[in-house]
Amino acid sequence: MPKPESFPIEKIYVPVKRKKALKPELVQEIAESILEIGQQAPIVVRPDEHRFVLVEGLHRLEACKALGEKTIIGLVSAEVAHQKTLLPHSAGAEAERDKMARLKKLRLEKEAAEKLALASKAVVETGSAELLRKSPEKGNRNNVKAVPSQSNRRTSASTPKTLSEWLTQQKRDGGRY
Repeated sequence: MPKPESFPIEKIYVPVKRKKALKPELVQEIAESILEIGQQAPIVVRPDEHRFVLVEGLHRLEACKALGEKTIIGLVSAEVAHQKTLLPHSAGAEAERDKMARLKKLRLEKEAAEKLALASKAVVETGSAELLRKSPEKGNRNNVKAVPSQSNRRTSASTPKTLSEWLTQQKRDGGRY
């Protein structure tokens, strides 16, 4: 375990995120305690070029500043700082990358399935339309041209083209309408 050292307070950088967690009433309590019995727990810092970055002990640091102290007792813990700052982010970032990769794969599979379904539907619709155009004269029982009845054989010349011609032909042939 590292040995506690004395650090100049002005060389300790406090990240903005940590400053947001500052509770003035807690700083006041710690400052009173430091006046009575001294600093009992060291802060934890990590080296960063020409300064130190605060890892733990924001309220103790602020209490010492409030008391006008120029130095504070702390531990240099590159390992602790490294674990606290990198591992959660690395593990979280890795998990996030995995999640995003899975979501992307699922989205691409869904898009491919939708495209395949649309293509299949288009082929079926095109094929059905083509079959209807090609096959009415081959085996379609409901087509008058394909299977003319014995009593109702007509040539294409006698097929009525308008409703009035059809009505006239029905009257002439004695048919019901």
